[in-house]
This record gives sequence, C-alpha cells and structure tokens, in this order.
Amino acid sequence: MNDVIQLTAAELAARLTAGEVSSAEATQAHLDRIAAVDGTLNAFLATDAEISLAAARDIDARRASGESLGELAGVPLAIKDVLVTTDMPATSGSKILEGYRSPFDATAVARARAAGLIPIGKTNMDEFAMGSSTENSAYGPTLNPWKLDRVPGGSGGGSAVAVSAFEAPLALGSDTGGSIRQPAALTGTVGMKPTYGGVSRYGAIALASSLDQIGPCARTVLDTALLHDAISGHDRHDSTSLDFAWPSMAAAARSGADPATLAGLRVGVVKQLMIDGVQSGVQARFEQALDLLTAQGAEIVEIDAPHFEYAVAAYYLILPAEASSNLAKYDSVRFGLRVTPQGGATVEGVMSETRAAGFGAEVKRRIILGTYALSAGYYDAYYGSAQQVRTLIQRDFAAAFDQVDVIASPTAPTTAWALGAHSGDPMRDYLNDATTIPANLAGIPGISLPIGTASEDGLPVGLQLMAPAFEDARLYRAGSAIEQLIADRDDAPFWTQAPELDAAFLATAQTGKATN
Repeated sequence: MNDVIQLTAAELAARLTAGEVSSAEATQAHLDRIAAVDGTLNAFLATDAEISLAAARDIDARRASGESLGELAGVPLAIKDVLVTTDMPATSGSKILEGYRSPFDATAVARARAAGLIPIGKTNMDEFAMGSSTENSAYGPTLNPWKLDRVPGGSGGGSAVAVSAFEAPLALGSDTGGSIRQPAALTGTVGMKPTYGGVSRYGAIALASSLDQIGPCARTVLDTALLHDAISGHDRHDSTSLDFAWPSMAAAARSGADPATLAGLRVGVVKQLMIDGVQSGVQARFEQALDLLTAQGAEIVEIDAPHFEYAVAAYYLILPAEASSNLAKYDSVRFGLRVTPQGGATVEGVMSETRAAGFGAEVKRRIILGTYALSAGYYDAYYGSAQQVRTLIQRDFAAAFDQVDVIASPTAPTTAWALGAHSGDPMRDYLNDATTIPANLAGIPGISLPIGTASEDGLPVGLQLMAPAFEDARLYRAGSAIEQLIADRDDAPFWTQAPELDAAFLATAQTGKATN
C-alpha cells in the first residue's frame, strides 16, 4: 500500500505544505487505490481522474507561486452522491437520476473546492438515502472492508468505506436518521452530524427536509473537524441555514487531545437508548469506554428520557411524509428518467411507468407510507401526532442537558451484519437506527467514533456522543480525548488496525462491483 494514502488528512496536509509531496501525487495515489480495490468494494459510483488531477495540479501551482492556501488545500475528498456537482453525475443512488449532471455545485462541495480540497469521486449510497446498509442502491451494494460479506451501514456506506479502505482521507455524507454516524460505527471511522442548519443543505438531493443534515467523515476526530470547518457557515441559499459565529472545530479537537480534559465532564447515559437486542460485544465495548471516562474523572449520570422509545415510530412517519413530497418532482416531465408505455402515452401513463421503473422497492415503500400519512383524514392522526412526539423528544433532550454535558450511547446496537440478512424485513433496518434517530428529531449534533472491536466477530464498534444544539465543538473536544484513550489502550490509533485489502483478501468477496 502506498504510504501516502495511509496518512491522516492532517498529516497529508502538513506534508503538502512542507513540499514533501504534491497534491497531484497524493491524488494519483488515491485514484490508484480506488482502481485497485473498488472493483470489489463498490464504494464509488463515479470518478474522473482527468478532472481531479487537473484540480490537484492547479493547487500545486498556486502553492508554488506563494499563494496562501487553506490547511486542507490539495487533500483528496470523496463526496456522497446525494450532493450535486457540475463535473460528475449526481444520482442519489437511483436509476431515476441515472447520468444526471447538475448546473451548480452543492454549497458544501463549493466550499470544499474553495478550501482547496480535491474531489476524487461520488460515493455509493442507499437510493435517496433510504436505508441502513447501502444495499438499496440501484448500482449494487457496497462491501465492508473489515469483512467483505458484511454491509458497511447506510445510507452513506460508500463514503464510510472510501475512508476506511484508504481510498480517500476525507468524505462528505448526509445524515437524516444516522446515515453518517451508523456507517462510521460499522466501518471503524469517525462521522459527525452537525447541528441542524450548521452546514448548508443547498444542493443536497432532499429526502426529509426537516431531518437531513450534511456532515463530514474521516479516520480521525481532528480530520473530521478540519473538514467540518471547511464546509460550515451561513448560506443565503438555504432558508434553514443558521447565521451563527461557529468556533473552530479543529481547534476544539486539538484542545481535547489530552484525555485529562475529560475530568469533570458529565456524561449522560439514557436508559431508553440501551435498547433490547444490543449485541453483547457492543455492550461490552460501551461499558469499557464508560470505565475509561470514569478513570479520567468524568461523571456518569443515568438519564430518563421517557419519549425516546417513540422516536423510531415518529421518525418513520415524518420521514416518509416529507419524502413523499420531495420525491414528487421526479415525474418524467422535467428531468431524469422517462419511460414511455406501449400503446399510447398520456402524462399520467408516462409518470406511472417512469416511477415504477426508476424507484426501488424501499423508496416505493416509503412514498406509499408517507402519502397515506398525509392523506385527508389521516394527517392529524399520523403526521401531526408524530410531530407532537418530536416536540416531546426535544423537551427530553433539554431536560437531560440540564444535568449533563454530553449524552453517550452505542452508535448502533450491533456490528455489521451479513449482506442480505435483513432482506424482506425492513423493520430490522429501521430498528438499527434507534440510537441515532433522536438527534435528528431534535436537530442536535452527534458524533460517532470507534472504540474497539466486538469480541465475537472482530468488527468495529462505535460510541455516539450527543450535545446541545450549537455545541458541536464540545463533541470534537470530548471525542478527541476519547480517541486518544482508545489509542493508548490499544497502543495504536484505531484506524491503523483496519485490514489490509490485498488481492487474496479481495478475492474472497461474494459479490463484485455491480454494473449499471
């Protein structure tokens, strides 16, 4: 494996600044890695080496001329295919948008480019971000690099795998109910859902507008914070964007690098998040992490949040309802796929045939559920009631944060499950998001970081931390300290323990990269 791709983003940025490696060399190394392993992993849906290398050479020229550049200038970046880009397709993992190219960049992408980051490809995802395994992509599943017969989580499995498998040091994702944090947990990476409105959603293909949030993922807390700084801030194009003076997330991560900073931290454990069915190895690692925190002087406080048990039910009414509305635009008339039925074509017939052919089973399931929940006579009973539960969950969080600084839980109740294991039983996927969904309903920030592997299967386990709205920096500070505790315990940073994807290992894959 090329040494360059094993560097963290912060380490690579330092070498770029020092002139020890060029952005073109770093970009080519990651493109070579993609060529070597992605035929099996299927983390990327699109790459364009010519465009990426041209952008890298431009950064090299600007640096050579003495121009002052951002800290991450020249570092490669993977982009979840939910974000539109001008130079690569944006499909949101769906056949209905196959080949679609946007006339503008999403704000998060535009800001990443302005910071000098080099986009190297669009990553695979569950169709329209509907799923918890990246098996619902119209372009085939993504495989978990820790064990190739396992899912990487979802919906952002492609971004998490790109980072975990050293195909990219940084990636952008979206999180509607855990789609950054849950795949981070299953692939041994770090994923952050910012405060709702902290990162612009402009140019993100919408699933559920009141829940969606764009965020960063990487192999370390500091790298994640650096990318967060690059993409955050107010955006006039997004009516939900917060006009707030955000502190530096990277500075917070660096200030928390000493575990001694955990002394006095009040850590809440919500008993309703310790759900039935938590895998024994996940539970053991979570308890070990709490013990490490206690040893550093943190205080563990049990929290009662009685309405959290209704979070999954409320979420799976709110999300489908908003998705039903957002996906109505895919009507075959304005853009995207068009299927013309035989024997005459009315607008209704073309629309029906197009949506039947273009949407997958999970998308259809949620559109039907959402349309029903919004229909006359049922709106108040379903969607309206779900919004009332959402308010109660927000109040539970407010009461909890009167007692504690952060809330901790397992990010996911299990490690990565086998491909196809949840086939035909979508409820198993839905319940896997039970610990991550509350943060989206409340609009608060949440981060997942790896805390070890489960004893029974050797697969990564994630710890989730949540903080009040606007306190994203608090999570980076605490997360950085916990990350160092785990590294001290294991005598190595967790990300260095990822398996080497050599040819023999890749040959064990049960399924290869699907063709369009």
